[in-house]
Amino acid sequence: MNETLMRRLAKPLLFLAAFIWGTSFFIMKNTLDAVPPFWLLAFRFTTGAVLLGLVCGKRWRTRFTRDYLWRGGIFGLFLFFAYTAQTFGLTGTTPSKNAFLTATYCVLVPFLTWAAFRRRPDRYNLLAGLLCVTGVGLLSLSGDLSITWGDGLSLFSALFYGLHIVAVNKLSAGKDIYLLTTVQFASTALLSLLGGLLFQPFPGGALVQPGVFLPLAYLCVMATTVALLCQNVGQVWSEPSSASVILSLESVFGVLFSVLFYGDPVTPRLLLGFALIFVAVVCSETKFAFLRRRPAEEDLPSL
Repeated sequence: MNETLMRRLAKPLLFLAAFIWGTSFFIMKNTLDAVPPFWLLAFRFTTGAVLLGLVCGKRWRTRFTRDYLWRGGIFGLFLFFAYTAQTFGLTGTTPSKNAFLTATYCVLVPFLTWAAFRRRPDRYNLLAGLLCVTGVGLLSLSGDLSITWGDGLSLFSALFYGLHIVAVNKLSAGKDIYLLTTVQFASTALLSLLGGLLFQPFPGGALVQPGVFLPLAYLCVMATTVALLCQNVGQVWSEPSSASVILSLESVFGVLFSVLFYGDPVTPRLLLGFALIFVAVVCSETKFAFLRRRPAEEDLPSL
């Protein structure tokens, strides 16, 4: 695909990733009741590595070089810590608080980008991040706001999600993002498998239950293989700060699914949260350029 087409597809791919993840919060919460976190991650990323590795086909012979191992390995390491902290955190907090605290990476990414690329975040990057986190908070947080150990892990995961976003932009230039993503999946799978073997029993009995196997298959194929590939491909052609705001829409989609399929009420607080996140996306994508008046040609001074 040419560069122009990929730039046009980048943002839709990021939106698609956020949409898929928005459908997965309640699925993952229920699956964790039967499958321990390390084994859940091992199943997800092993499936992703195998499926995407097969899709790559001839790319392994024509494009793969040794530096894909360390580049994809770094992606996988950041992703392992991010998913591990978020998944374990989800067992010690509510899905809504987990979603909110994880979404704080959209405030961290402009500063991480500054450190990696020496590009100072502008006021629109910071404003978009703050608006986004405030909006996610209105959607997610209610009732008891006390801090638990699960909340701390969820917040810790946000740092590594931010590092992952920046690393993809920093290390993927000129590389085949499909091969890099496959190596990333394999790295995360190996680390998760090691954690499962060392610390958790193998959930063999749970895997034969349709109520566990089918949701797990969805998490493996859609919420891991498809969504993370969309994220990585979309990020290659997007600014990290902009990508982080779009990806945070997963919380919006998560709430929408709760409203549509679980009868959650639509409240003024919910609508305000949606509005703030929408403004955050507009701010990130346009920097409100349409509000700054451009002088008409007839207004320009004559020479």
